[in-house]
Amino acid sequence: MRGLWWKSLGVTVLLIAAALLNGCSSGPAKRNPFAGVGSPVYPGAGPLPKGGGKYLIGQPYEVAGWKYYPRADPSYDKVGQASWYGPQFHRRMTSNGEWFDMDYLSAAHPTLPLPSYVKVTNLENGRAVVVRVNDRGPFVGDRIIDMSRKSAEVLGFKQKGRANVRVQYLGPAPLNDHGSDLIAMNRRLDGRSGSIVVAAARPVVPAGAMAPLPQRQSYYVQIGAYSDPRNAERAREALRPVGPVSVTSIAGQLGTLYKVELGPLDDQGRAAAALDQVVAQGHADARLVRATNWSN
Repeated sequence: MRGLWWKSLGVTVLLIAAALLNGCSSGPAKRNPFAGVGSPVYPGAGPLPKGGGKYLIGQPYEVAGWKYYPRADPSYDKVGQASWYGPQFHRRMTSNGEWFDMDYLSAAHPTLPLPSYVKVTNLENGRAVVVRVNDRGPFVGDRIIDMSRKSAEVLGFKQKGRANVRVQYLGPAPLNDHGSDLIAMNRRLDGRSGSIVVAAARPVVPAGAMAPLPQRQSYYVQIGAYSDPRNAERAREALRPVGPVSVTSIAGQLGTLYKVELGPLDDQGRAAAALDQVVAQGHADARLVRATNWSN
């Protein structure tokens, strides 16, 4: 993780299975080539290069009694806790051979292919960001992703240290990405062009790119899911003038989440207008879904 090291509660310990994580050996953990010295530090003095490294999935491995099974999972969409890492690993080599830059939108994940893109949404404030996963980790309890310092700042949990998030796999990232692809993806996310396609159980109709639908089709505006019911209630009250808004509780991995949705809306034009109003009130991640494909 993060250059083949593991940090927990401020204590740095050696990663037991670094050779397996790098896909360069099928031998036991004691063959870790960086044991005792840590991962390499970038030799230059200038800005860190973006991209590079190699494509990696790796073999199953175990760290501190937890077993991990790396694999390609196009439907990956999970809720859990995120943490962040920074100065201790800045400018060190990541698990797939890239260089960790704490001021870049990147992250570590224990099982997803490296490198890949994921969309991470902070369920406590609704902020979302697309990051490049190029490292392994975290290996602490129920955390499902470790964000770079910059990513944690964008999601608004740097000071807090951890947050409840939703992680959605977007697809493999190119090795030769010098940062432009990632910037463009986040601009599209902010601009709501609908160009980012995430794996989902329900077909999503992005704003501004709605395909012709049956005249009698009903729609819901999916506003978001909150871990704090007070935030869900505040969103409902603020959006009441737009249309019928409901809050539904959902059993999640870390407890109950509260889903806020607006609808049903029977007219396509009205639904699109409602979505625009929801977005204008600050819910940039809102989506329009068909009522027949939207369930609890």
